Amino acid sequence: MSSARAERLVNLVLCLLSTRQFLSAERIRATVPGYADAPSDEAFFRMFERDKNELRELGIPLETGRRSSFDTADGYRIARQDYELGEIDLEADEAAAVALAARLWDTPGLAGAAHGALLKLRAAGVEVDETRVGPVQPRVRATEPAFEPLLAAVQAGRAVTFDHRRGGPTGEVVRRTVEPWGVVSWRGRWYLVGHDRDRDDVRSFRLSRISGPVTPVGPAGAVTVPPDVDLTGYLEQGFAPPPVIGTARVWVPTGQAYGLRRISRVVGPRTHRGRPGDELEMDLRSVGMVARWLSGHGPDVVVLHPPELAEMVRRNWAAAAAAHSEARPEADPGARADDGVRT
Repeated sequence: MSSARAERLVNLVLCLLSTRQFLSAERIRATVPGYADAPSDEAFFRMFERDKNELRELGIPLETGRRSSFDTADGYRIARQDYELGEIDLEADEAAAVALAARLWDTPGLAGAAHGALLKLRAAGVEVDETRVGPVQPRVRATEPAFEPLLAAVQAGRAVTFDHRRGGPTGEVVRRTVEPWGVVSWRGRWYLVGHDRDRDDVRSFRLSRISGPVTPVGPAGAVTVPPDVDLTGYLEQGFAPPPVIGTARVWVPTGQAYGLRRISRVVGPRTHRGRPGDELEMDLRSVGMVARWLSGHGPDVVVLHPPELAEMVRRNWAAAAAAHSEARPEADPGARADDGVRT
């Protein structure tokens, strides 16, 4: 917007705020600086129409009406009670929290918006003390390119389409069309939560796995966020550990497998094949996952229960031994892959 037009809009707002009566377009043309420069009536009315639309887009309550039944043309005014910001009264700790929130963002777009909010509060007479936030200041950094366009789509209520990579760095890239509900930070990562039109279900997408541009589709306001949706709660459910399906018991030698001991409960001392050690007990949520943990400890772990866990560890060792034999043909063919696993 040019400085001349910005100045004209400010003067128009001040003019319409200063009167209780509806002012006609001709009266506004003669009163507000800038309109007199219009070369013709047609040029003035085009300029005035653009300015009225601009004020409405800015959220300024522009009223249209007539002073009396004898008027033949509409007039305009801005009701002061609808335009002015209501009284804001913040306690000292609330003002400090506002200042801390404004300084929290480390993303240029959001930092500018937060700074603008502080200016508006100060203009309304609210003193926001930025000195009380303390010497240690948190920062919320959103470096993913998809962050700002997704946040804009959430605010506009528009669906988006983007490429999302499944799983790790080599995962499949799939095109998704999503109705965005919100962008949430969870355990140091940013996620988009919304309705996936391709799956016809609620899904979350890690922003760091979105590649390429985020493209809005459809009109603004087409996406409605459910009133009772809990975005953080949805992520918590998605990352919750699977339910406990049983208990695993293993033996470890004394002074070994400290990582395994930290996630287990010590049942008591136990000797295995003459070696002193301890019997451990742990919750079994996934046989395959626990088997992978135990397989990495080699002969320092003996699976006591359940039998299917011992069998899966045995298969993992056998697969590792076969891979090692292919890589090194001179490997000892008599090596046993099931040493250390007993039920």
